[in-house]
Amino acid sequence: MTRLNALLLAALAIACCLSVMAGKVLVPWDAWSSADPRSIIIVELRVPRTILAVLVGAALGLSGAVMQGYLRNPLADPGLFGVSSGAALGAVLSLYFGFAAQLWLLPAFALAGAAGTTALLALIAGRSGSLILFTLAGMILTSIAGSMTALAISLAPTPFVSSQIVTWLMGALTDRSWDDVRVALPLIVLGAAVLASTGRALDALTLGEQAARSMGVAPGRLQAKVIIGIALMVGAAVASAGVIGFVGLMVPHLVRPLAGNRPSAILLPSALGGALLLTLADILVRIAPTVSELRLGIAMSMLGGPFFFHLLIRLRRRLA
Repeated sequence: MTRLNALLLAALAIACCLSVMAGKVLVPWDAWSSADPRSIIIVELRVPRTILAVLVGAALGLSGAVMQGYLRNPLADPGLFGVSSGAALGAVLSLYFGFAAQLWLLPAFALAGAAGTTALLALIAGRSGSLILFTLAGMILTSIAGSMTALAISLAPTPFVSSQIVTWLMGALTDRSWDDVRVALPLIVLGAAVLASTGRALDALTLGEQAARSMGVAPGRLQAKVIIGIALMVGAAVASAGVIGFVGLMVPHLVRPLAGNRPSAILLPSALGGALLLTLADILVRIAPTVSELRLGIAMSMLGGPFFFHLLIRLRRRLA
């Protein structure tokens, strides 16, 4: 376990170094000198972009691991709760009404959307802690938020606004700055602390709800921690990078054979693995020989779609 985390951390450090250098134009390490005009590219563009890739990837990977442990469903993903869709709807509304021109308003709207979805989720699911009701509530909110986002796109006041919304929904780390890092960092760290505290309860939940209750797990309290932690992390991730899917689905599956089946054992590896996966994916979309940069959300969907299909086939064979 310690060896796995060390390997992931070392791989992540190497990926971060490559990310700072990579792009349509390779910037070598000697450009860090303040006398070199290329140092502005590194300090103001590539370093914050790399940090955001690490933060967003870790947030999505850890959120996926917690969701799969809480719902005891290997196909669970942060989008299932509706938090990603709610955050996306908030950001879309800021673009629709022209508020995104203000630096902090798009992230604020996205976080407000995530918080509003979380509040509705808690209200619908109630205090019972029922996993089935919790899942159904998330699916309903995802559907509602998705339909409202589509409505905003269809009623956009100008073609430019419609194009801007669609482009943002594709997800990317292009042109991100230190301001985006300052928005995402405290929220993701706080959310990670909340989700990390659920490890023992998630382990107990693998024995069943009744057994977990007998071991002192309070379902309502656990549910509140899961909702708050995921809202903070996914809301901050969507506010910073747009909608990027499948990270929370893929990473826990990739690290589980190496870390073990206990939910608590895969939390840290999932965070590190998510950060590594998104950093590597961001490097690839930058160096790809395309006229314009491929959107990161599209790249992850192209990778995650076949992976999800493969999981479904494996699950069907197991149940057959």
